[in-house]
Amino acid sequence: MTDRNDSADNSADKDEVLEQLPSGVALSWGIVKQGKRGPKGELSIKQIVDAAVAIADQDGLQAMSMSRVAQSLGFTTMSLYRYIASKDDLLLLMQESVCTPLPEDKPGQHWRDGMREYVDLCVDVFTRHPWYSDIPITGVPVTPNIMAMVDWVLRMMRPLDLDEFEKMSIMLLMSSYGRSIGQIRRDMVMAMKAGRNAEEFSGLPFSPALKQLVTPERFPDLYPIVMSGVYAGEREAESTVGDDLDFGLERILDGVEQYLERRRKPSGEA
Repeated sequence: MTDRNDSADNSADKDEVLEQLPSGVALSWGIVKQGKRGPKGELSIKQIVDAAVAIADQDGLQAMSMSRVAQSLGFTTMSLYRYIASKDDLLLLMQESVCTPLPEDKPGQHWRDGMREYVDLCVDVFTRHPWYSDIPITGVPVTPNIMAMVDWVLRMMRPLDLDEFEKMSIMLLMSSYGRSIGQIRRDMVMAMKAGRNAEEFSGLPFSPALKQLVTPERFPDLYPIVMSGVYAGEREAESTVGDDLDFGLERILDGVEQYLERRRKPSGEA
C-alpha cells in the first residue's frame, strides 16, 4: 500500500516539475495542455512553425509575425494563439525545428572529423536560415532537438580523457566558432543576394586606395599585409593555408589535441 502511494506521489511530483516548464519549451517536448487547442484537424503546431520558418527564410525575422503566419495559413491570428501562446514561444519552436536531422553515427570516426562535421552543420543552419542568429541566446539549450545535437557532439568526445566540465567547455568553444563562421558566411550570402560580388565583399576594389591610405607610420604591422595584397584577397590563389575560416578551425582542434596530449603526460614531464 505504501509503495503504491509512493508511486502516486512520485508521479504527482513529476507532473508538478514538468508544469514549471515555460510553455514553448513544454510544446517542444510534446507536452500539450488539454483544452487549449482548436477543433480536431483544424491546425497543428508543426503547420504553424513551418509557415513561420518559410516567412522568415524568405523575408527575414522582422517580417515574421503571428498575424502574418495566420494569414499565410488562412486562419485568424487568435486561432494561432490557441496552439502557441506567444511569438517568443514560436521563435523558440522555429529554432528547434531547423536543428534536424542529426547526422548518422560513423563508427570509428576520428573526433576531429566529427567536430568538423558539427561546425559545418552550425554553418549550414545560419546560411540556410539567416534569421537564426537574429534570435538572441537566452540560456542553455533546453529543447529536445538541440539537446540531441549536444548529445551527438558529446558522443564524439566519449573516447577522450576529459571530465564533464571539459567536454562542455569544448562543446561551447566549437559552437561559438561555428556560430561566428556561420554569421560571416550568412552575411556573405546576403551581400551576394543584394547584388554585391565576392570581390566587393573581400575589399578587392578598395585595395589600390588602401595602399595609399595605410601608411607604415600609422599602421606599422598592417602596412606590409595591405601592400602585399593579402588583406583584400588579391593573392588568395597563393595561400598555403586554404580557407582562412577552416584554417582557424584546424588551429582550435590542434589546441584541443595538445591539451589532451598534456593530460596524457605524467606530471612534471615536459
